[in-house]
Amino acid sequence: MTLLAPSLLAANYMALGESIRDAELAGADYLHIDVMDGHFVPNLTFGIDMVSEIAKAAKIPLDVHLMLENPELYIEQFAAAGAKIISVHIEACPHIHRIIHQIKEAGCQAGVVLNPGTAAETLTSVLSEVDLVLQMTVNPGYGGQSFIPGTLSNIAFFNQYRKENGLHYRIEVDGGINQETADLCKDAGVDILVAGSYFFQSADKKDTADFLKK
Repeated sequence: MTLLAPSLLAANYMALGESIRDAELAGADYLHIDVMDGHFVPNLTFGIDMVSEIAKAAKIPLDVHLMLENPELYIEQFAAAGAKIISVHIEACPHIHRIIHQIKEAGCQAGVVLNPGTAAETLTSVLSEVDLVLQMTVNPGYGGQSFIPGTLSNIAFFNQYRKENGLHYRIEVDGGINQETADLCKDAGVDILVAGSYFFQSADKKDTADFLKK
């Protein structure tokens, strides 16, 4: 069964606790938290203190996606705040191998993220080191964007590569997930779907989660 990580970027910020409970009651496996710095991507979102408060309220693990320049400066702080998975962008990390091990030494699972325009082959040297590969299926920075179909070839590559090399990392996708694109991603080999607007704006979140996970 596919796992689900609702993105709090699309939640109701005035009732964030209620949104967290909605996700948990619907059967979500993780809460996806997009941390943006206004430099690596053109937006500002959750900081360390907010992640700490979310961790206190949540009963499911926090999947923290750092869209930051110099993410190595913040790994230990987000781990201490309650992150269970920390993912960093290959495009922001010239020393990606070092940062992957920094994340693991901080007690978290390590993920590496790539933007839609980055070739999957860019990650082959570290795929044996990571717990998670996160393929962005929109350009990062804002919620509510349309899925980029060309990213499916990267997903298929990661799925085939782990089979051929006996690896066990999970494949996650983030951006433009709905009924149609979820099926396309699952067919390509995705394990975890990040769903923002499609999940939080749905009238029946349990039915939406059941569909995405089935």
